[in-house]
Amino acid sequence: MEIIKYPPRKEWAKIIVRPVIDHAHLFESVKNILEDVRLNGDKAVATYGKQFDKVELDDFLVTPDEIDEAERLVSKELKMAIRLASANIETFHHSQQLVPQKIETMPGVVCWQKAVGIEKVGLYIPGGTAPLFSTVLMLAIPARIAGCREIILCTPPAKNGEVHPAILYAARQAGVSRIFKIGGIQAIAAMTYGTETIPNVYKIFGPGNQYVTAAKQLVAMCDVAIDMPAGPSEVEVIADDTANPAFVAADMLSQAEHGADSQTVLVTTCEDLVNQVLAEINTQLNELPRKELAEQSLQHSRIVVLKDDSEVIDFTNAYAPEHLIIETRDYTALAEQVTNAGSVFLGHFTPESAGDYASGTNHTLPTNGYARMYSGVNLDSFVKKITFQEISQAGIRNIGQAIETMAQAESLQAHSNAVRLRII
Repeated sequence: MEIIKYPPRKEWAKIIVRPVIDHAHLFESVKNILEDVRLNGDKAVATYGKQFDKVELDDFLVTPDEIDEAERLVSKELKMAIRLASANIETFHHSQQLVPQKIETMPGVVCWQKAVGIEKVGLYIPGGTAPLFSTVLMLAIPARIAGCREIILCTPPAKNGEVHPAILYAARQAGVSRIFKIGGIQAIAAMTYGTETIPNVYKIFGPGNQYVTAAKQLVAMCDVAIDMPAGPSEVEVIADDTANPAFVAADMLSQAEHGADSQTVLVTTCEDLVNQVLAEINTQLNELPRKELAEQSLQHSRIVVLKDDSEVIDFTNAYAPEHLIIETRDYTALAEQVTNAGSVFLGHFTPESAGDYASGTNHTLPTNGYARMYSGVNLDSFVKKITFQEISQAGIRNIGQAIETMAQAESLQAHSNAVRLRII
């Protein structure tokens, strides 16, 4: 792990660089698969399922019987945990609902806004090295609350043609409409263009590998909306002399075990903490089943020692982390100054794992510095907001002259006429 002590501000730009994969070299091959699915539908999807997932399927749709069987296979303890997480996620996202309010901007001119759920959304849930059933909850629950009429889920099956039981159980709990056994680029293509059995959607959500990410970037250019640009997961921990080194190390490793391209950054004003945290990392690392992945992640992770809290905040807002954990004496005061972060975890007893699973906030967050301009997934991600206005006869007289004057100044005479005829 790289340790950087008291770097001058001019060097910060180099320090905050992520280990990001360039997807441009993938675009040509990804484009070919997207186009094949667009033209050949289910046949192409089946071909790529056999090629990439090593599974041959006659039908992609998960049946109710399969979901019933999955429910029997999920342990009682995990079911209870999923239900608890679901309740908290639902409570938090319900609180984000817009209450329509009519505003009279001037006498006789009334405006308001209405949130309408996107009719059809698609969720992509990776299979890979970990079954991300928690992401099913994070995406499907707000989609249901938002009023999305059709919630489609695609996830790659195992070689035996089955989907992980926890994913199916979570999907039923969260209110997913239909589940399809499709992974990779072909899943993104199917949800974008539609096939004989898989409906097209208007917006696609969810994480994935570099191929899925490239596919989402390409279809977002002209065919369908996506949640946000995606990259490897990351965490920044701010810690001082009050922090527990074991907690800090555990928080860093919990991110590092996501994958070899994940990044963890510890920022501190306490030099003594550095060696304590490194010692804890070495101790805890040896106990991890995903030790090898975590070790690879730590190779491009960093510990940065800065002079004071002012530098810590400026560095943090420049880095714009996906996850930010503040384990300091004055964490509330520091948090008030954070302007760029996906989700913030405050105090010594708030691990990032809580947000990943069960506190209620969403774990689908902007990476690679996109927290400077993107929010994480929330209820607004699943709605469109339509504005309305109603103008009375008195109102058009009150506002009409301003409209006419502006329209004429832009040489748009028909706009002006549409008002003039109403106030004659």
